[in-house]
Amino acid sequence: MTDDERFSLLYSLMVRVFGRTEREPRVPAELPVIAGYTSGVPRLGIPSLKMADASLGLRHTGGQGDGATAFPAGLALGASFNPALARTIGCVIGKEARARGFNVALGGGINLVREVRNGRNFEYVSEDPLLSGLVGAGMVRGTQEEGVLAVLKHVSLNASETNKFFLDAVIDPAAHRESDLLAFQIAIEQSEPGALMGAYNLVNGAYACGNRALLQETLKDAMGFKGWVMSDWLAVYGWEFALNGLDQHSGAQLDAQEWFNGPLRQAYEDGKVPKARISEMVRRMLRSYYAVGIDQERPCGPVDFAAHHGVALEAARQGIVLLKNEREALPLAPGKGRIAVIGGYAQAGVLSGDGSSQVMPPAGYAAQIPARSHPLLGPTTMRLFGPSPLAALRQRFPEAAVSYDSGAHIAEAVALARRCDTVIVHAIRHEGERFDSPDMTLPFGQDALIDALASVHDNVIVVLQTGNPVAMPWHAKVRAIVQAWYPGQAGAQAMTEVLAGDVNPSGRLPVTFPASVEQTPHPRLPGADVELGTPIRVHYHEGAEVGYRWFARTDRQALFAFGHGLSYTRFAYADLRIDAGETVTATFTVTNTGAHEGADVPQLYLTEAAGDVRMRLLGFQRVFLRPGESARVSVRADARLLARFQAAEAHWRIDAGRYRLALGRSAGELVLHGDAELEERTFGR
Repeated sequence: MTDDERFSLLYSLMVRVFGRTEREPRVPAELPVIAGYTSGVPRLGIPSLKMADASLGLRHTGGQGDGATAFPAGLALGASFNPALARTIGCVIGKEARARGFNVALGGGINLVREVRNGRNFEYVSEDPLLSGLVGAGMVRGTQEEGVLAVLKHVSLNASETNKFFLDAVIDPAAHRESDLLAFQIAIEQSEPGALMGAYNLVNGAYACGNRALLQETLKDAMGFKGWVMSDWLAVYGWEFALNGLDQHSGAQLDAQEWFNGPLRQAYEDGKVPKARISEMVRRMLRSYYAVGIDQERPCGPVDFAAHHGVALEAARQGIVLLKNEREALPLAPGKGRIAVIGGYAQAGVLSGDGSSQVMPPAGYAAQIPARSHPLLGPTTMRLFGPSPLAALRQRFPEAAVSYDSGAHIAEAVALARRCDTVIVHAIRHEGERFDSPDMTLPFGQDALIDALASVHDNVIVVLQTGNPVAMPWHAKVRAIVQAWYPGQAGAQAMTEVLAGDVNPSGRLPVTFPASVEQTPHPRLPGADVELGTPIRVHYHEGAEVGYRWFARTDRQALFAFGHGLSYTRFAYADLRIDAGETVTATFTVTNTGAHEGADVPQLYLTEAAGDVRMRLLGFQRVFLRPGESARVSVRADARLLARFQAAEAHWRIDAGRYRLALGRSAGELVLHGDAELEERTFGR
């Protein structure tokens, strides 16, 4: 390759830059307004990169007929505890990307949920590195099986949106390896993503996209990542980032200069950048091109949107979590009852998250509602997917009298509730990229609305459409609580099926629901009290003790624990056996002791390691059983979850001693316990 050819691969261009009306003249005129374009080398048969935002399906580009299957939130996928389902979704995204001419899917957000107010948590998977890594790997494998290169993001500690461009995330390096970076490592090992995307924030004093300790020494040297590292859009501050492990500058026109175009080329010609480094950057990219096969033409027929809708429906079904079901309020009884549906724009559709993960389904949006505007960050819009929960409920219960009230006036909602047998409140909170929630409350006075309804009616069911845990000051007064997340284009049907009992809920919380933000490591939202653009430092003093680990370490009681989720049947665990060697393997029996078929997710936890009280999810298995049916399940732990990372020696170490394990329904409900004796052992990676 010539130098011109090599350097042409090291940056991507936006087709249309934010705030500008004209197209980028260096991009082929026939391309839609996609996220990024990198020219190929026709002389050598090297394809151009055509990049699409694809976290929850393909992002709308503004063209005609470019709707795509809109999947549920990442947290809903995490709640399924089903990496195989993630792989199926990845395949669908890959098929739709290929049909549209894209060959890079910018998806797979697996940052751990550290901050419960983070606007982008809905895109991510969980607070646990094992669950996030395995689900993220499933998405990557499915996408790349379709010949579309998949990207995992954002490396690392993009834990909040507030002031993120100026936020220095400070963390102990060993704790970083045991938490957020372990999620990426597991996903890399399981799926070999073609590329990783860096984060906006700094990590321990250096911008993530130019952080040598993070990108070169950890991801590439220690973990053996074979692909390339691209920046996020508007995240590069100098050509020197290339010397620190960044391989490609994304959306180059957004930054102060197109750093990996002219400035990097000049530094190279001045002898400041070795030719070997430029060659390595290109080699990493080409390695992924050919490993995934984006150079190969594949047959591509019409997209089967009906089949893909079925995948979105199954994802929504498996992701819905039944948090509370007092006196068997659910499933709803059939017949000629009177049902009040209140709030949440339930007459229009289901809510979706905002930002680069926004998808427009093939049928278009059911409604678009301006939400907020910031002089620098711009406007945000609430977008709803149809059909509506109200229509779905009326279709499922044709004999019932189903009435709707917006909830705008509490007195009117209360009056309707008094006339009905059952009250279903749809409570929503719009969340998205560029902004965090100020606290854990529901907006628009919905907490007061629910409290008022529950004060006059003893059969109130709350359905939450949120991208994060929320405080529930009313939780003791309502009969049932259903966490539906942002359920995607099939959300109304899935929610109705769960409410009606046509589908037995099987989702399990991928994040801890605190009783209040005061229980979390950072009660005050970092950066909320400074002007945008003010450099701040956030000390993640909890280190690797994220989520349920923090609650175990501090002996705090969550409102709903990680892994929690109810069913319309019952499951029993028995005959736990622990085998020890280089790691531990647990074998046990799960039995459906109830009257309905359903899926369970038994979870294996470490609770103590050689005298150190330390909680870790070691493994899980999704099991579907008919009434009376049993299954023998075996779970083998990743040895790194039993170990501590030794930063000075750059290896993992298992200390000799007794390791206590527990099999549970959640991190807060441990049922069976067992011990294992392990010998001291050190190992790399």
